[in-house]
Amino acid sequence: MTQGTDPAPIVVGLLFDFPQGDGGESFEEAVRVGLDEVAATGRIDRPVEFVHRHARGLPLGTEHDVVQSFLELEEAGVLLVLGPSISDNGLIVQPLADAAGLPCINYTGGERTRGEFMFHYQIGSLEEEPAVLAARLAERGLRRAAVIHDRSPVGARYAECFDEACAGLSLDVTGSAAISPLSEDVREVVEGLRETGPDALVYLGLGVTSRAVAVALADTGWHVPVMANSALMFGYARPDWRDGWAGWEYLDGVADDNRMRAQLRERSKRAAAGPIGCAAYDMGRLVGEAIARAHHLTRAGLKEGLERVKQLPATSGADGTTMGFGTYDHAALKGRYLVLREWRDGKTVQVAT
Repeated sequence: MTQGTDPAPIVVGLLFDFPQGDGGESFEEAVRVGLDEVAATGRIDRPVEFVHRHARGLPLGTEHDVVQSFLELEEAGVLLVLGPSISDNGLIVQPLADAAGLPCINYTGGERTRGEFMFHYQIGSLEEEPAVLAARLAERGLRRAAVIHDRSPVGARYAECFDEACAGLSLDVTGSAAISPLSEDVREVVEGLRETGPDALVYLGLGVTSRAVAVALADTGWHVPVMANSALMFGYARPDWRDGWAGWEYLDGVADDNRMRAQLRERSKRAAAGPIGCAAYDMGRLVGEAIARAHHLTRAGLKEGLERVKQLPATSGADGTTMGFGTYDHAALKGRYLVLREWRDGKTVQVAT
């Protein structure tokens, strides 16, 4: 085609809600691998470009930063947004996406972030992880649990759902304590929970305070089985924290038996190495499929294109996990997408259950 008749690119926004060590390069790379895989089928007739916006969102930053970044992407003419990644910020963006009629795929843990135009690729689940953790406690014969959780929408929702899961399995919560998601010294809190006589300690939060909990357990000499939510995926970025979590069981987004992940490893070892890379690759495929299936290259058209995606094999979760959406169904992952793992000798190891 000659200049002036070339098709305009489809512009996709990447909304990062916390500082990216590499400026978002690795995330975009993984998204591009998935998108190019769909483009290679010949069903996308024009280039796709990315526009980045970096917000300093909650809990360290502000609502204002998240809102401004979203509005800048909207003004830039994007047809779809990937992000945010933290539930606190997903709750902020969800009504903005619906009001703007701009489809977004957030990759948080909170199902309450979903909306008419807000789709959800679950990296963990505030609502489902507690049920898995409670079932694992029962399986191990640990009937009495103390809970330490972040004082935030994320921590409060985890704790609420954990209480309900324990009630259904006749497990006792001996004590519960809420801490600031920025806490650095929680020894007093940990000692108070120890006095309640639990069989296990359960950590539920965004992850920053998991380090403080590990330090407090070591300082107080309390050797207790610990179960944790998907916050321990922080270990992929912070190898210096892993030894403190030795023996802790936690929930992750990747499994060793997933054949899609093995195939991705052949194309991009960096993307396949952890849950965020796998999720970014999957979201790239979802975006590509939405474009390919859209009957109208508009924001509303891409929303409908996403809702037409069904039964795609997922790179996250156990082998056989699938992805897809539908009308009033804006959760991407179906099946066993939560994987029990343990940090052991500085490596994450899948737990046999």
